[in-house]
Amino acid sequence: MSQSTQDHLVALRRDLHRHPEPAWREFYTTARIVEEIERIGVDELHVGPDALNADERMAVPDEDVLDEWYDRALDAGADPDLLESLRGGFTGAVAVLRKGEGPTVGLRVDIDGLPQAESTDDDHVPAREGFRSENEGAMHACGHDAHATFGIGVLERVKQSDFEGTFKVFFQPAEERVGGGRAMARSGHLDDVDYLLAVHVGLDHPTGEVVAGIDGFLAVSHFLAEYDGEPAHAGAKPEEGRNTVQAMAAAIQNLYGIPRHSGGETRVNAGLVGGGTATNVIPEESFVEGEVRGETTELKDYMKDHAHRVLRSAAEMHDVDVDIHTEGEAPSAVSDGALADIVYDVASRTDGVDSPVDRDKLGGSEDATFLMQEVQDNGGLACYLAVGTDHPGGHHTATFDVDEASIPIGIDVLTDSILSIAKTQP
Repeated sequence: MSQSTQDHLVALRRDLHRHPEPAWREFYTTARIVEEIERIGVDELHVGPDALNADERMAVPDEDVLDEWYDRALDAGADPDLLESLRGGFTGAVAVLRKGEGPTVGLRVDIDGLPQAESTDDDHVPAREGFRSENEGAMHACGHDAHATFGIGVLERVKQSDFEGTFKVFFQPAEERVGGGRAMARSGHLDDVDYLLAVHVGLDHPTGEVVAGIDGFLAVSHFLAEYDGEPAHAGAKPEEGRNTVQAMAAAIQNLYGIPRHSGGETRVNAGLVGGGTATNVIPEESFVEGEVRGETTELKDYMKDHAHRVLRSAAEMHDVDVDIHTEGEAPSAVSDGALADIVYDVASRTDGVDSPVDRDKLGGSEDATFLMQEVQDNGGLACYLAVGTDHPGGHHTATFDVDEASIPIGIDVLTDSILSIAKTQP
């Protein structure tokens, strides 16, 4: 990779880092990605509604929230005509190169930021070097700015290569809410994909280390339970109220009492709770927002069924109503060994990679699994890999950052893996 190309990609990553946007609000991010795709030149470009199955989106914010972030992107200089096509939170893109006869190979990268305030410390490189988040309260605390940059870098390299076949890059929104994977997986754009790679930076692996195949994805389901009761004066007429905080408290206690399962690991967490208006008012509205996970999709479903039963039973116990919504969801997945072997071989001979690793476990959740499963269900192969990066803070923390030396490494490994896959067709 030439120094000018590397400088351009670093500048792109920093631009994206300055403009982090949470799930379904990636307006500036999508516009910037499209600008780069059009610079490269592709055979097909699907943007916004054309890149997704609109009916499969999950965890989409309210319209007023979307409008606020739309205006931010406009103020930041995003193309107004392109933004209009993204209105309503239809973010993301699919870029397609058609280079003759051969297999269809896909690369999935996610593009959203997190609702996390970024450090202002001088020790934090983005703050010191002037590319800290300009969207206060949001930041790229998981490296998706680097992922989007991988997608652009690989797209350009594949176009310039002797690749034969069709190459697709899926710039997926809303991963952090596990809300976008299903919509992109069921868009129709994966129907002809024979091989799919997905990638993440870091994951506690240092710069120079590449993990060829990641497994151990926990299937996940996010829930929101909203309790509705009856207010009353807590001193004068408490018997006239129907107390939703009592239901909420019972639900929280009993969620953690769901029996473990002999089939594998399970998780539950009530991460965000609230309700009530004043100390002297019986609370008429309360909520519990949380998640369940399982080592397999079946174990996640076991936890989800039990969690919903607990949430409903707490409402019945305290004579209040409850509405339960699934806010986001993703299955488990397994990386196919045939692709992981190719990635390992490529990484072993890539400059800058001093420690190729065959396999590792994620230990968390990722909605790339929807895309992986879609390809595998259609008879193809899929693999999730990790490109190590030195990050001073942990993922999802205010001091997270990407070592920019890992960007050319990731692009080299991904590009050469894609070329090898197309030639060998494992």
